[in-house]
Amino acid sequence: MKTLFTVLFLFTVQLLSAQEEDDVYANGVFSFEENKIQKIFTDHTRIRQSPNVSAQILDSLQTNQQVLILKKDEKILKLGERKANWYKISYQKGDKTSEGYIWGGNLAVEYKNKNGYDFLFGLTKTINKKDKEYPDIIIQQNIAAIKAVEGNTLIDEVSFETGSGESLSYGTFTIESNHKLQNVELTLKAVVSGEACGIASYDQYVLFKDKKLIVLPQLMNVGDADIYHHSEEFIFPNDKGGIPNTFIFKMEEMEKDDRDREKKKRALKTYIWNGNSYKLK
Repeated sequence: MKTLFTVLFLFTVQLLSAQEEDDVYANGVFSFEENKIQKIFTDHTRIRQSPNVSAQILDSLQTNQQVLILKKDEKILKLGERKANWYKISYQKGDKTSEGYIWGGNLAVEYKNKNGYDFLFGLTKTINKKDKEYPDIIIQQNIAAIKAVEGNTLIDEVSFETGSGESLSYGTFTIESNHKLQNVELTLKAVVSGEACGIASYDQYVLFKDKKLIVLPQLMNVGDADIYHHSEEFIFPNDKGGIPNTFIFKMEEMEKDDRDREKKKRALKTYIWNGNSYKLK
């Protein structure tokens, strides 16, 4: 059963989302520095003559194309919960260097290279989703993706949820070890988070094996000062207390009542990895 805090939190999110139509600001994950190389995330991204969706289309670029950020434009375009500035860029195709404008939401939030593969993390769309326990509450849910590219070929792609726009203040994308899971080459970790109390952050682990991406259950963390917190993490085989070819989901929650007494909840789930897939024990 969800707490009263959770209900109030969801209601607040709805109010904030409605107000943002009149006060549009860019999501922090789409803030890119000038004179820095970035990569195209959305395939067939349109390059325009000016920072406007009605401007002339000059070209289109494929996933993983490198671009140089020349200038950040003040104009912001909002598509669903994705809000990003336009950027003036330059890029090279063959021997030709061209310039134009691109919407920041079509760029990778971050990208990495490892073992001859390029990995890109970005956001693809926003969907309306009913809350499971309170179906009258509609949540705008962002969908993110991780792409694995070899050369110019997309070899795999996986999608997952990343919360609402309030959780897109900050994003990171890292490559970790295989955590001693059999046949796993490496582990990718994408994180998005908000800056305010009561705004959830989401951790998404993805295993890379035999040119395939395997999504693990998503982790969510949220807190409100010392009144409430909910934390989730994985214990992998290479962690202290880890078990071979097993990863453990650990949840801890604390909430203070009207008398300032702490109510705590804990939960553990064990997942077995067989070298190809995982299942709940």
